Amino acid sequence: MGPGGFRPRSKWAALAASAWIQCAAGASYCFGVYSPLLKASQGYDQSTLDSVAFFKDVGANVGVLSGILYSAFPGRPWTVLAAGAVQCLAGYLLMWLSVAGVLPRPPPLLMCLYMLLAAHAQTFFNTADVVTAVENFPDSRGTVIGIMKGFLGLSGAILIQIYRALFDGKPSSFLLMLALLPTLLTLLLMFFVEVHKTNGGRDKKFLDVFSLIALTIAGYLMLVIIGERIMTVGSEARILIFLMLLLLLMSPLIIVVKAQTKELKIPAEASCDARIRLIEDINSLQVIEERKYSQPAAERSCMKHDHVGPDEISCDNGHERYNEEKFLLPMGENLNLLQAIWTYDFWLLFLAMACGMGSGLATVNNISQIGGSLGYTSMETSTLVSLWSIWNFLGRFGAGYISDYFLRLRGCARPLFIAATLAIMSVGHVTISSGFPGSLHVGSVLIGVCYGSQWALMPSITSEIFGLRHFGTIFNTVAIASPFGSYILSVRVVGYIYDMESSSSSTGVQECMGRHCFMLSFLIMASVSVFGFAVALALFYRTRRFYKQVVYARLQTSFVE
Repeated sequence: MGPGGFRPRSKWAALAASAWIQCAAGASYCFGVYSPLLKASQGYDQSTLDSVAFFKDVGANVGVLSGILYSAFPGRPWTVLAAGAVQCLAGYLLMWLSVAGVLPRPPPLLMCLYMLLAAHAQTFFNTADVVTAVENFPDSRGTVIGIMKGFLGLSGAILIQIYRALFDGKPSSFLLMLALLPTLLTLLLMFFVEVHKTNGGRDKKFLDVFSLIALTIAGYLMLVIIGERIMTVGSEARILIFLMLLLLLMSPLIIVVKAQTKELKIPAEASCDARIRLIEDINSLQVIEERKYSQPAAERSCMKHDHVGPDEISCDNGHERYNEEKFLLPMGENLNLLQAIWTYDFWLLFLAMACGMGSGLATVNNISQIGGSLGYTSMETSTLVSLWSIWNFLGRFGAGYISDYFLRLRGCARPLFIAATLAIMSVGHVTISSGFPGSLHVGSVLIGVCYGSQWALMPSITSEIFGLRHFGTIFNTVAIASPFGSYILSVRVVGYIYDMESSSSSTGVQECMGRHCFMLSFLIMASVSVFGFAVALALFYRTRRFYKQVVYARLQTSFVE
């Protein structure tokens, strides 16, 4: 404990440290910057490059091991962060050595494994930061998940600004930076990321200010990116831009100091009253549980399905209900991974995410090639990649905050917001397929915002339906839907159709010019998004009563206290 009772390690310090780690953790979102270097230096065609991108997606999204490690060492997120730092350093360093010619040119499969290792670090950073934030702020999980996921989405633009200030025009140096910066930053901050069980009644005010800082950083980056396209920016100006960005990134320290100072001024009587109310709530819950298990087995079976009260039960006693009960488990309980997998809700969420996240990843992985086929310069495609990070952030932050607002206000089930993002995403795919002037800019905005929104909504839904005890493992398992959908859509659809439409250039590289290169691919992805919209609606109808009668009621109780 520091002077005046200030504690350098608290849940607010953990939130700030997690946000800073997230700012450097999203190196996988910069693939569009160094993918042309990989393609040229290694002599890859588009399908091979998409295969490398697929391994990136697998590494960045299959985080089951990080979830298991977090569960194995509860209360010690630093172990997960340290494991991620080692993988980040090893993966990107090997890629840099290969591209720079220090190591012999690796076969494509080995390069894919390098990419897998490098990107896999992101899941360890993400799991430690997100799960710790949810445990520290359980009543504002949508907001804190949005903040954590938002900074992760913003990290692509942040890393590109650092690259342009220090290594502009040297993408091989960018790979070396990706190996060193996230690793060193994580090792420096990982012991501040801890779980602190404290009263959260006054968290919202400071979380709102934290959110405002995040929005300010995103707005600043967007102005910088647009300004770079309008005018020529010299090296001195880039360094000034970077220093200003650094100051903005340090500003959460103000929230840490003020929030902890405010908490220290709370009278001891308030804590005593809170403990008394908590004991009363526990006693009430015990009475409810006793009543629940005193009901006939048939009534409990029906409540597992729709989570309605005894007065609203209308289920059929018979063979069909018995068979369905074997496949259903209660929502909101602390299910483990195997129990969660044996529910319809898990697979509905998985399928919806495969459609949305898969098509979103396929878009960002090929954005440089799409821009090239439409006549964009390398600077313009780099700008699109940077702006994608902004839209990604706005989606992640906005969806978490807005879904929290409507959940507290009316008990609106979060799956409805996933359905909305998939509907909008289909419009974005159709827009890009048109190939009209500016269509890539408009389409990437729609897809980027919706893709980011899904990354904030999915973990929130997972924690609410399946509980917090195995949250890290379950949400990382659902995240496998992202590379699964990306492999089908990016490699088997986008890459395959591009290679069919392309012809060999004078340098022997497969190239395609014109809107026909990607038109069919994006029409297919628009259809997939519409299908995902229907699946998400089904999940919404299955969970709407649970959200209204359980999640909403719990939030109202917490708000009153």
